[in-house]
Amino acid sequence: MIALRHLSRSDVLSAGGGDFRLALDDVCDATRLLQFGEAAMVAETVMPLGADPRDNAYGLPARLGGRFDAVGLKWAMHRSAPIADLPSVVSTTLVSRLSDGRPIGLVESALLTRMRTAAVTAIAMAMLPTDAIRSVAVLGAGEQARAHVSMLRALHPSLARISVWNRTAARRDALVRDFAASEGKPIPAAADTIAGALEGAEVVLCCTNAPEPLLGAEAVAPGRLIVQIGYHEVAFAAIEASDRVVVDLWGDFAETSAKSLFRMYRAGRFAPGRVDADLAGLVVDGWRPEPGASVYFSSFGLNLFDIALASRVLAAAERHGLGAVLPLL
Repeated sequence: MIALRHLSRSDVLSAGGGDFRLALDDVCDATRLLQFGEAAMVAETVMPLGADPRDNAYGLPARLGGRFDAVGLKWAMHRSAPIADLPSVVSTTLVSRLSDGRPIGLVESALLTRMRTAAVTAIAMAMLPTDAIRSVAVLGAGEQARAHVSMLRALHPSLARISVWNRTAARRDALVRDFAASEGKPIPAAADTIAGALEGAEVVLCCTNAPEPLLGAEAVAPGRLIVQIGYHEVAFAAIEASDRVVVDLWGDFAETSAKSLFRMYRAGRFAPGRVDADLAGLVVDGWRPEPGASVYFSSFGLNLFDIALASRVLAAAERHGLGAVLPLL
């Protein structure tokens, strides 16, 4: 019998989907495979869903060799705001075995997307000396922001401060309360303004779906790392003011992506040759900025990593008998 294993969110967590160290290993290994030609992606397919440019359906395929031996497709529905009882992002990932095409499983993957995104942020933060990071500002209070606070607590428990700002104070306060009630440190603190959140922060994590920039050139500071994770939070002036510009990858998506850096490129104000390093440069080549440099990191989000995490979780689920096995052929 040829079957397909279905994993719900709880199954994914039981199979190790919420482990940031495993996610970090997956992202690093997938980056190496891509660098050495043992993995590949093709351009995502985008289906607009309405007038708001943030409302889209995405089809994102990729393949990986090595320990993953996987080819898959992530299907994601993105809305600018939740509708009824649905979250703003709903996604699933379908994985087959690369070596023979055998179907492996279908995974609830919104959680895994947040995990791989936060893992990329962890790699970006590794550009700075560990002892240089004492305070981190998180802009946003949605699921990406929550995932990044969780990542900081898991991988940087010695941080002195995590400061959280959000346009809606109620959501910010709910995030702070939830982490205060859970195990782990540091407990994030609420900031009333963006300037207050950024005060003294060596790292700024932009986790919003803001359609207009929140950070201008005033946010750039010596030794500070700004990571753009969300939609269009960073003004062109801030990118221009940064000493170094790093991306996870520069690809064809630069022609269509709504991310700030790619908008700036299409406006004729940023040349691709100004990119100082990509993720492979960080992971494979060990590129680091000079001490005291201000760094802007644009995290586009690579479907390669979604397939990597999903295949690892599916392998663990098979070993432990998790999920529902559905006959296919």
